[in-house]
Amino acid sequence: MDIEKKVWEVLLSEDEITKRVKKLGQELSKEYRDKKLIVVSLLKGSFIFTADLVRQMTIPVKVEFMTTSSYGHGEESSGAVKIVVDIEKNLEGYDVLVVDDITDSGLTMKYVMEHLKQKNPASVKCCVLLDKPERRQVDLDPNYLGFTIPDKFVVGYGLNFGDYYRNIPYVFVVTDKDR
Repeated sequence: MDIEKKVWEVLLSEDEITKRVKKLGQELSKEYRDKKLIVVSLLKGSFIFTADLVRQMTIPVKVEFMTTSSYGHGEESSGAVKIVVDIEKNLEGYDVLVVDDITDSGLTMKYVMEHLKQKNPASVKCCVLLDKPERRQVDLDPNYLGFTIPDKFVVGYGLNFGDYYRNIPYVFVVTDKDR
C-alpha cells in the first residue's frame, strides 16, 4: 500500500492528544506521589507518547527503555513477542509503569508485564495511548488509557508505517480512497 496516494482521515487531532496526555500526567502524578517510579517505554512506537507524558508529570520519575518485536514491517502483529533490548536496572522497590503506543491483541503488553514482574518491583502497571479492545487475544485491560479506538490501522504520533510517519503530530487512519 502506498499511503502517500491514500486519503488520511484524522482520528485524533494534535490538540485532543495534548489535552488527554496532560490529564494522564496529572492522574499519574497523584497515583505515584511518594513512590519510586520507573517508566518503561516500549520502543520504538511509544517514545513520543512517553516523552510527552513524563513532561506532564510533576513527580520525580526515572525513564528506561525496552525494545520488543512482534510486528516487523506489517500491519498486523505476528503474535510472537520477542524482547530485543531488556532493562538492566534493578527494579526491586520501584513501581513500574510500562508505556506503549497501542494495545490491540494485548500479547506484547502482557508478555512484558509478566517479564518485569520477575524482576521483583513493588508493582507493575501499564499505560497506553490507544486501545483496540476488539482485537484482544488475552485478558488485559490497560490501567491507564488515552483513547479507545475502533479496529482500524492507525499511523502517526509514534505509530509507524514502514518505519515512517512517527513524526506526524496526530493519529490518522489510512483509508481505501485514493487522493
